[in-house]
Amino acid sequence: MVFRYGVVVTIGLDPLSEDQVLRGILPRVQARYANRESEAIQIGAGPESEEGVDLDGVVRLAAAAPEKLLVVADALAKSVALAQDERRIAEVFDIVEPWACQLADGRRPGGRREMTRLIGQALLVQHRLAERVAVRDKPDILWDRPDLERLYARLETEYDLIERGDILSRKLDLVGETVTVMTDLLDAQRSFRLEAMVVLLILAEIALTLWQMVRG
Repeated sequence: MVFRYGVVVTIGLDPLSEDQVLRGILPRVQARYANRESEAIQIGAGPESEEGVDLDGVVRLAAAAPEKLLVVADALAKSVALAQDERRIAEVFDIVEPWACQLADGRRPGGRREMTRLIGQALLVQHRLAERVAVRDKPDILWDRPDLERLYARLETEYDLIERGDILSRKLDLVGETVTVMTDLLDAQRSFRLEAMVVLLILAEIALTLWQMVRG
């Protein structure tokens, strides 16, 4: 199963077959990540099983029907996508935190080039996460099979999809606010330089005028 936000879920394939599937998909992938996030689960099926996730992490199904496997794949794909986004956000916070600490200590953070680099990295991650997976959207198959709602709800709770999505949204908003603060400081530094240059030009003009008056 291939999801539009860049996740591929395979079921029952050995590593060689899985690698062949991924190689066949790669030509159609855009903006591929350098580090690939992955997650593996076990699925057990049996008529006596209580559908959901055991304490040992095994997903139990009453039957390994395609529609039930699709529900499991949807929840797992969202979990993996969130893990990728969480790692990206953590990288941005690792970059921005020293900069914020300098501001908190009353020190001037880095030069213009360093600040511009931070802005660029923060904007890049913000852009990558802007169209992240909508964790609140349920799989389309639930429209035709409402009896699978209970299974999806249990998987959604097991993987904390809603909570992780909300936390990610708040962190993304914080990244946006941080970028705004950095650009404002950059603009303030630039305005200060321009004002200083104007003052120097005025002083130079006054000095030149006085020198001409003295000579005259």
